[in-house]
Amino acid sequence: MSVPQFMRKQWTAEEVFQLRKLARKNTPAQVIARKLGRSIDAVYVKASREGLSLRLVPEQELPVSQS
Repeated sequence: MSVPQFMRKQWTAEEVFQLRKLARKNTPAQVIARKLGRSIDAVYVKASREGLSLRLVPEQELPVSQS
């Protein structure tokens, strides 16, 4: 079941800029999602549409969140 269009959070130009910047630094997808306040799936879909490759690392290898 897909999410209705009105429930989707639109990507801002700043978020796309940050996504591109973090992807170039080979930042794990999970970290990008956390920094942007997006789901991992949303980050992967947007990255794919933007022609970007993302890295996925096992959860136990991720840095501990500082929030």
